[in-house]
Formats: sequence, C-alpha cells, structure tokens
Amino acid sequence: MLGVDYPIVQAPMGWIARSQLASAVSNAGGLGIIETSSGELDAIKGEIAAMRDLTDKPFGVNIAQAFVRDPGIVDFVIEQGVRFVTTSAGNPQKYTALLKDAGLTVFHVVPTLKGALKAIEAGVDGLVVEGGEGGGFKNPDPVSLMVLLPLIRSRTDVPIIAAGGITDGPTMAAAFALGAEGVQMGTRMVSAAESPVHENWKQAIVDADETGTVFLNQRHSPALRALKTGRTLGLQFAEDNVFGQFGDAQALYFGGDMEAAIPLGGQVAGRIDAVTPVSEIITGTMADFHRTVERLNS
Repeated sequence: MLGVDYPIVQAPMGWIARSQLASAVSNAGGLGIIETSSGELDAIKGEIAAMRDLTDKPFGVNIAQAFVRDPGIVDFVIEQGVRFVTTSAGNPQKYTALLKDAGLTVFHVVPTLKGALKAIEAGVDGLVVEGGEGGGFKNPDPVSLMVLLPLIRSRTDVPIIAAGGITDGPTMAAAFALGAEGVQMGTRMVSAAESPVHENWKQAIVDADETGTVFLNQRHSPALRALKTGRTLGLQFAEDNVFGQFGDAQALYFGGDMEAAIPLGGQVAGRIDAVTPVSEIITGTMADFHRTVERLNS
C-alpha cells in the first residue's frame, strides 16, 4: 500500500519530523513523515522540496488538525504531490474525503475504539492505533497498546500501524501478534543520530529509566507524555491546561535547555540505551523481528 521495503513508520513530531530525519528513514526502507504540527507551513513546503533531493523513496505528511487550523491545509498537502497522509488530533470526517478524492492514501491516528470506528466510517484507508505509553500529545484517558490494539483489530478489518512502546524487533513482533501490519516509532527516532534535536535531549532519553516519563494534562486536551524534568514534575498536578505553559520549544529542541519546554517522550525511553543511526535502527529491528518470529514458530 505504501511502497516501502519495511513496515516501519516514523512519527510526525513537531519541528523534529523534517527532511533530515524523514529522508534517513525513507532511505533506510521505512516511511519518513513530514510534520505540520509546528504550524510553519512555509518552512514545511521547503522541507518537502528538500525530501525530493534527499530521497527517491516514498514519504508522507501528517496533518495535525488541532495545531494547523489553516483552511487551506488540504490544498497545501495535495499541491506538494504527496501520496500518503496521516491525519491526527481532530475529526477524521473533516479532511478524509477531500484527501481521498485527490487520490491520497489516508490513515487516521486513534487512541480509542470509538475513534477508530468513526475514522472508518469517514472512509480512511487505515489506522494508526496509538497506545497511551507513547510520547507526545495524548488522549486524557490513556489506554495501553496491549489493550487497545487487539480491541480495535477485533472490530475492524483495515490495515493498522501500531504506535506506542515500539522500539525494536520483539516489540514489532508483539504488535503484529496483536493485529498490526506496521509499526510507528517516535521516541526511538527522536534519539536517532539523524534526529535534529540537541544532544542533551538524546542523552536524556538514553539516561531515562522505565519510570522516567510523566503524564500531564489529564484534565484537559491534549494530554502530554514527556520525560521527567524539573519543569514537567512541577506541572504534574496542575489544574490549568499546561499546554499554555509548554515553554520555548526552540530553546529545548535545538538549544538543549531541558527546562525551557516540555520534552515529549514515551515510556519506551527506558529501553533506549544508545544514540544510533536510523539505518541501524531499521535494519536491526527487522532482523530481530524475524528472529523473534522464528523463535516463536520453533
């Protein structure tokens, strides 16, 4: 369906999921995704143009509806000549028909069974099923992938990309056992050598343990899963919507000030112990996936 060598998709993280990282993923045989959640559409148009120079492999674009309210976003994406789109953080009925009428393949990100059924009713080609253990913006009532994925699979028959806690071959094999046809990696790609974020953030992921994240904003939407820092621990029990206190993203992402903003990240940070090139992440994942399946078959 996607024209990739391996069913591994890179998550569309704001400011991070741009040509430097996405082209490395596509060139390694996975599917790189360009983000729009930063809202910097002029810059994103340049990133998509850069992708044409950096890879001849397939890639996609994400439309993060809660963060990009430009009514021209669909036309913008169609004009870029992209063939695959994920939509997220919003109503799948808003853009699915328009995108599909233009010939694009559309997957919608869902955190619940109800959301999955609504997306299928809207006509999506597939789903990204996102467990609450994953990093980034989340449903305020998180459900683990171990529960959510087989539930949605039991009620649907469209292709599923599993997201949340995926970092290697065994976790990919587990996702396939639960009903997925592909996996998405977010935190693992933030820590990759080609990720554009500051080394301080990558090292914080490497240093994190399995309890090294905090779930913020449970009384509001979107909720957030982030690495534990002084800032995020201070926001843990905030009554107000902490999204308004996100901070200076640029100072965190590219300046390396871990207290300047909220460093989004998943629980799987506790299993990442090195900064590794994207090509090694993908080839290693596939090799371990096949070894795991062979071991189970034996």
